[in-house]
Amino acid sequence: MTSLFDPLQAGTLHLPNRIVMAPLTRNRAPGAVPTPLMAEYYAQRATAGLLITEATPVSPQGQGYADVPGMYTTEQLAAWRKVTDAVHAQGGRIVVQLWHVGRVSHTSLQPGGQQPVAPSAITAKTKTYLIENGVGSFAPTSEPRALDAAELPGIVQDFRHAARHAVATAGFDGVEIHGANGYLLDQFLKTGANHRQDAYGGSIENRARLLLEVMRAVAGEIGGGRVGLRLSPVTPANDIVDADPQPLFDHVVRELAPLGLAYLHVIEGATGGPREVEGRPFDYVALRKAWRDAGAKGAWMVNNSYDKPLAELSLATGADLVAFGRPYIANPDLVERLRANAPLNTPDRATFYGGGAAGYTDYPALMKG
Repeated sequence: MTSLFDPLQAGTLHLPNRIVMAPLTRNRAPGAVPTPLMAEYYAQRATAGLLITEATPVSPQGQGYADVPGMYTTEQLAAWRKVTDAVHAQGGRIVVQLWHVGRVSHTSLQPGGQQPVAPSAITAKTKTYLIENGVGSFAPTSEPRALDAAELPGIVQDFRHAARHAVATAGFDGVEIHGANGYLLDQFLKTGANHRQDAYGGSIENRARLLLEVMRAVAGEIGGGRVGLRLSPVTPANDIVDADPQPLFDHVVRELAPLGLAYLHVIEGATGGPREVEGRPFDYVALRKAWRDAGAKGAWMVNNSYDKPLAELSLATGADLVAFGRPYIANPDLVERLRANAPLNTPDRATFYGGGAAGYTDYPALMKG
């Protein structure tokens, strides 16, 4: 039986175990530039089979939260290089999650105080994280404007350029495209946020167009074997909903199959919440079958409130990788703890967003001896 501690080849990524650190936004990059503290944080967790960084905007327009790192300036790339060097020095593998938040933003975070952008001018009934006078707080998102179709090729290029520089300059082993949780690519996919009447709205094929253009551009730039994608078919995160998600996501994974992706990262249920969303049934086994039947060889990564027994069951029933989020906040040595069936540290929720080393790099590891 497949174990969490068995190695796996996912595209070009040789992973020593099946345990993945999921992306976790921590808001500790003032000025959108990674810090030495971030290098320490990721290096502490380098025994994971794969580290996926916190979500990282591909452009200033893609920014939606205060003090998250970017992937679009020379300074950011140089700072990220110190992070990847630190992880690689510990024998780890790390990919960056590339992000455009779309409507989940605030005018104070946008270039020139402009409106956030979205497929349609529909405000997300959610909140974002702002820092004013050194104090962080959550505030309602701003009303967005609808993107003109002529702007969309530029967004595709932003993802392409960020992917190229992430690998060639910043030293990442690959990238994960954030197509989940109600952010821009997910907004285009889903009927609740996309009311367009052009080639990017209406039919499943049209709503999937931008995501697929991004994926083809990125895979064409750095090779599909270095690329993953995160999807969340039914999460209500950030006020997102689709009227009929099963055929939508079946279509998406079939179209992705020829790209030779390293992995597909699927959030089962509500992000950080119940695995079954009331009124939103979804067949993840059927989705994986659609992916495999279309010829996809990439790894199937599952995510959402996994513990060791559930992870082992998932591997036994067809998953290849299991992503752990919150357990990695407080347990830098999660692999070792799971292997030893050791108790887990409890994370301090008050330190999740913003701050310094407290609740970030000061959680204790297991004693050696």
